[in-house]
Amino acid sequence: MEEQKYADLKIGERAAIVSIIAYLTLSAIKLIIGYTANSEALRADGLNNTTDIIASIAVLVGLKWSQKPADKDHPYGHWKAETVASLIASFIMMAVGIQVLFGAVTSVIEGKQQAPDVISAWTAILGSVVMYFVYRYNKKIAEKIDSHAVMAAAKDNLSDAWVSIGTAVGIIGAQFNLAWLDPLAAAVVGFLICKTAWDIFLESTHYLTDGYDEQKLKSYKESVMDVYGVKGVKDIRARAYGNNTVVDVVILVSSTLDIRDAHDISTKVENHLIETHDIYNVHVHVEPN
Repeated sequence: MEEQKYADLKIGERAAIVSIIAYLTLSAIKLIIGYTANSEALRADGLNNTTDIIASIAVLVGLKWSQKPADKDHPYGHWKAETVASLIASFIMMAVGIQVLFGAVTSVIEGKQQAPDVISAWTAILGSVVMYFVYRYNKKIAEKIDSHAVMAAAKDNLSDAWVSIGTAVGIIGAQFNLAWLDPLAAAVVGFLICKTAWDIFLESTHYLTDGYDEQKLKSYKESVMDVYGVKGVKDIRARAYGNNTVVDVVILVSSTLDIRDAHDISTKVENHLIETHDIYNVHVHVEPN
């Protein structure tokens, strides 16, 4: 199973590389056209994509670092490196989001009089379409390998698609003697960048502090109760190591069982959870009832 998990991380690297290529291309196009067409919203969108390059590189490094085997200092392996990478990415995104938001609000207050060239709107629409397909690709991979880092990247991709749509709307509106709509759209872009960064930050810290989905725990408990010989579940906990899940469970069995029979039941519980829920490792403690 461990070899398969490492192979999944390799697949996750492809998602990060696709994002980096897309962001490199789009950020260059948006920034060049944003400056030549005098569109603050498109420039903000381009800066957003620039931060996404750094964030995607952080995810790629995290995925590669996660593949390092266990060593003396990390007996459980380096699986959490991809979650740390997501956390770093959220800091980068938040910093640029605040910068974009500040610049856009300043432009709105000062009052922008000149409408940007309409080519900037078409550029934003093109960027939205590209990022939507990148989102679909990365989401599919994230679900396949159950990677928090790749799923965070996919959410960022979808956010970028919506940001570009908002950018296009603001630029088009500015063509109808509403030039203030362009910097206003830039302000919305800045807010969305910060919102995405905050969501990724919350999810990353949740996993790094060993938070876990209560619904999944409930499902695991039900699966344990399905094993013949288990009379009850005294306690069950789970934590995530990157795209892996480790479960600790205390089961109750009949007090009349001998040690061998009780051990056999615990082994069945381990195998059942691993096969049913793709758990990486299960620790079972048996208590008489």
